[in-house]
Amino acid sequence: MERIHSINPTRIAWCCADHGMTTGDLAAELGIAPASIERVMDGEGGMTFNQLSKLAEYFGRGVLFFLEPGPVDEDHVHTLAFRTLANQKPELTAKIKKFIERVEHQRSVFLSLRDELSNQDLPQFTAPDLPRDNPREAARMARGWLNLNGMNTFDTYRDAVEAQGILVFRSNGYNGKWQIAKENPILGFTLYDPACPVIVVKKQQWEPQQSFTLMHELGHLLLHRASSIDDENDMQSHRGLERDANAFAGHVLVPDEFLAGIDDTNRPGDVAEYDTWLDRERKAWGVSGEVILRRLLDSGRLSQRQYAAYREWRSNLVIPEGDSGSRAYRHREPKHIFGDTFVRTVLNALSGRYITLAKASSYLDGLKLNDLHQLERHYAGV
Repeated sequence: MERIHSINPTRIAWCCADHGMTTGDLAAELGIAPASIERVMDGEGGMTFNQLSKLAEYFGRGVLFFLEPGPVDEDHVHTLAFRTLANQKPELTAKIKKFIERVEHQRSVFLSLRDELSNQDLPQFTAPDLPRDNPREAARMARGWLNLNGMNTFDTYRDAVEAQGILVFRSNGYNGKWQIAKENPILGFTLYDPACPVIVVKKQQWEPQQSFTLMHELGHLLLHRASSIDDENDMQSHRGLERDANAFAGHVLVPDEFLAGIDDTNRPGDVAEYDTWLDRERKAWGVSGEVILRRLLDSGRLSQRQYAAYREWRSNLVIPEGDSGSRAYRHREPKHIFGDTFVRTVLNALSGRYITLAKASSYLDGLKLNDLHQLERHYAGV
């Protein structure tokens, strides 16, 4: 079988270093003999086109990337937002890096389709001017900007953010390219862009946790006008930009007027009963008991000892593993992952014949033809 010998080994080496792997690891991933990879790296061997295609797909690059001469220009290959996230968390796994690049690709797809559909009323992002040194006032203004009311869930918070021209993606619970693994500490990230920012929220067992992540990332986006990637430690941080984002999220989800309605005289003595005490508020506001208690703590209405005891109790709870669920509604999964704005845009482009069925499928997590038509009927209300 004919082999391609004009492969640039420095680009393979750069990709391996970028993903924190050796050429031996790469050979195992691609199912190629290590000796064959080593000959390519020494400039003495070649690859079949199929092998080169597998290499390119694995690293998320085009085939031509590995045929071009010269070293990699990292500023050209990775966007500023990507480099910002990678610098914040140098320990990012190769899977998370690929995930970020796929998100950036989806945003490029969306912007391209939005240009094609310029005659349709799609939300445009215009950042409000919020005070960075006053999270309480910033949150008050943001709630007005988002048109939030007193009853919310993660879905209504997401819809409100998307209505302001921000794409909101949520990782998939199923194993695949749109999943952030359960054991990975990353909870969310934001890719700042003045024209079309993207917020990504990790799917978690409880939706109130996702609501806090969403508003934390929105805080970075609106207050700091910067990209950010966050884990559990960041969501509990009391320092710098993370402190600001946490305070902003807390005040958006539980503003002072909400907090005023909580009767401290009914607070139980046992921290194990706090969630029951706050059950009505948790359900109405779509938040966790911990977020409310944190606001009570910051307002001087709960002691640090009580808050710490509650967190200790929560950390020791045994949470049963959730059912993996049925994929009978496979056609709706793209909406759960990419949000309503993105999916509607793809479907409008398809109905306007700006893109093919094959393109629409690739943009919507590889939906099969039958599922794609089901999704169309779902949006048509049929």
